[in-house]
Amino acid sequence: QVRLVESGGGLVQAGDSLRLSCTASGLSFGMYDMGWFRQTPGKEREFVAASRRIGGNTFYADFVKGRFSISRDNTKNTVVLQMNMLKPEDTAVYYCAAGPRVVFVQSTRGYQHWGQGTQVTVSS
Repeated sequence: QVRLVESGGGLVQAGDSLRLSCTASGLSFGMYDMGWFRQTPGKEREFVAASRRIGGNTFYADFVKGRFSISRDNTKNTVVLQMNMLKPEDTAVYYCAAGPRVVFVQSTRGYQHWGQGTQVTVSS
């Protein structure tokens, strides 16, 4: 059984940093593309960042470039989203996702497995 478990969310002030972690089990982590998405009430889940299984290429949504960084440790089955210079508009539930061969990393459709999400709240 595949499980993705996110951690590290919380309540912070604008300008602060948070480090989200996602630990996977039940899959060959190194063979999966990993992504982070976020969602606010009434809106669709949106892409934040992704890390390719091969080559380690990373991708970011324009609104997080220069502030967020994604990294993965295949020995620990973990992908991390380092979030710096947080803004109130970053407030959302953040989800970790895994897919074996994701064509468009920015789309939710390519990901087979999802975590339960972790709440990030940024106060002004």
